[in-house]
Amino acid sequence: MIQLLELSLLRGSQQLLDHADLTLHSGWKVGIIGANGVGKSSLFKLLLGELQLDTGELKMSGNQTIAHMAQEVNAANRSVLDYVLDGDAALRKVQAELEIAQEQHLAERIGELHGQLDNLDGYTAEARAQQLLNGLGFASDDAQRNVNDLSGGWRIRLNLAKALMCRSDILLLDEPTNHLDLDATMWLETWLKNYQGTLLLISHDRDFLDQVVGQVVHMHNAKMDLYKGNYSAFEKLKAERLAQQQAQYEKQQQRIGEIESFVRRFKAKASKAKQAQSRVKELERMEVISAAHVDSPFTFTFPCSEKVSNPLISLRKADCGYGENAILKQVSLNLEPGSRLGLLGPNGAGKSTLIKTLVGDIKSLSGERNTGEHLKIGYFSQHQLEALDLEASPVLHISRISPKSTEQQIRSYLGSFGFIGDDAFAPVKRFSGGEKARVALSLIAWQKPNLLLLDEPTNHLDLEVRHALTMAMQVFEGAVILVSHDRHLLRNTVDEFLLVANGCVSEFKGDLDDYQAWLIQQRRDLAPTKMVSRESKSLSADQKKEQKRLAAEQRAKLRPLKNKITSLEKTIDSLQVKLQEHEEILADADIYAAENKEKLKKILASQAEDKALLEETEEQWMEKLEELEALEENV
Repeated sequence: MIQLLELSLLRGSQQLLDHADLTLHSGWKVGIIGANGVGKSSLFKLLLGELQLDTGELKMSGNQTIAHMAQEVNAANRSVLDYVLDGDAALRKVQAELEIAQEQHLAERIGELHGQLDNLDGYTAEARAQQLLNGLGFASDDAQRNVNDLSGGWRIRLNLAKALMCRSDILLLDEPTNHLDLDATMWLETWLKNYQGTLLLISHDRDFLDQVVGQVVHMHNAKMDLYKGNYSAFEKLKAERLAQQQAQYEKQQQRIGEIESFVRRFKAKASKAKQAQSRVKELERMEVISAAHVDSPFTFTFPCSEKVSNPLISLRKADCGYGENAILKQVSLNLEPGSRLGLLGPNGAGKSTLIKTLVGDIKSLSGERNTGEHLKIGYFSQHQLEALDLEASPVLHISRISPKSTEQQIRSYLGSFGFIGDDAFAPVKRFSGGEKARVALSLIAWQKPNLLLLDEPTNHLDLEVRHALTMAMQVFEGAVILVSHDRHLLRNTVDEFLLVANGCVSEFKGDLDDYQAWLIQQRRDLAPTKMVSRESKSLSADQKKEQKRLAAEQRAKLRPLKNKITSLEKTIDSLQVKLQEHEEILADADIYAAENKEKLKKILASQAEDKALLEETEEQWMEKLEELEALEENV
């Protein structure tokens, strides 16, 4: 259990927490949300003992191991695999003691330590570490690379793998998906669902939060409010609280008006003076309720260029890649005005390469790239932040694009991106990653593109900005190609998906749930290939016979599991049909007539029951698929 009692925390002159109370029970999976700068990361440092509270009390159950994902990797002259294994401190301790015992030839001690190693699953540690690396997108041969050879983003992934390797009672993750692609995000989501300890998760990915957490802590105004349920439930409950607060505010304002009017009219009259004084005291005792408001300063849009070509841009039998290395072959793509495409595919498959080819940052190795006369591209990628002039302010960045625009016009425009007052004139070098991303987005929007090419635009953006970005993209009248690990953004802004995989770009006929199933199937299909690659190609006849026998035994073990999966799929199909029937009945206005009250009640109850059963069945189906995948990987 974690308890904060009347706890206050300051950083410099900023009051992050002011007599805040919070109780989190063991085993909870909690999302920590709030605007950038409210103290989410400072809360983690407090729990880790890196910060001291100012007043109040922090209580935690004793002898608990806390794992956390560091945001930086110091230079480490060791292999990637060893770095991840270091996350299991208990394992490393036993291994070190075993090495000493072996050097001193202490036979009895060696036996004891081997027993301890077995209890710690030490003999499977490297395999478990490799699974973490694979899940987070590392290639199999990355395990032996030197940590110093990795880029910053991959080092952050490595820190995440190390945190997951730790035998923890409490796991603290601060923006774990920022440097992950969609595939790794989905894998991490599944891993965290199965985590047995207490999870505290800072994230701005609403779909990720929805799938993982069961409680939400909202940090705002130096307080912490606890909500039961996932992020979607929090949004609904928060909206209800705001509505109640507004109703109470309006009621109180009416009462204040009545009291003040009474006092003005009767205070001078002796017969009413006592009652007037009583009203004044009531006013003094009254705890003033604030007007409810949604505290998002972001209201930006992406205006579209008035002139549009059709097609905007096209690739015809283009090979895309670098030097002589073609990553994508024979790509044909025709982007028309209004096209809204999401790119799916494994890490390294070529999604960013395709976008860079469309932009013109890299030339196609063969084939044709044609652009419309009025094409105006708005391009966002991570290097856009690096390309910003760190000494220049947001106002200066836009002034350079439009020298004739007035300072007031530019300031008014930047206000919709949250740059208000002095912030609009501050040098970019002082900004956080999220603020720099907002500058980059403001530059794109100012130039009125008719094609948005966005490669992971949500990294570093908080929930409020992501919401504003989603709304802006929804009303954008031009074409969109989007790469993102934020499934909420994908679901709400694109109409079709393209699959970038195995050197090809093809239409993906399905949604994001279908894509997750496709990923699981891909991993399953790769398992036999891995097995064959490890085997000698020159087996004797007896060895081949034994191999066939073992394979048959394995298939027999898997058959009941596959049958269960098939049965669950049939149940899911049946429930989906029933829910569709419910929807059709509820769409009929007659069902809401007074004489159909009982019938409506039964249908709604049946619908709720079927929805709950569908959710439970789908969860079982995913668990069985993962179980099957794990068994096949161990073949």
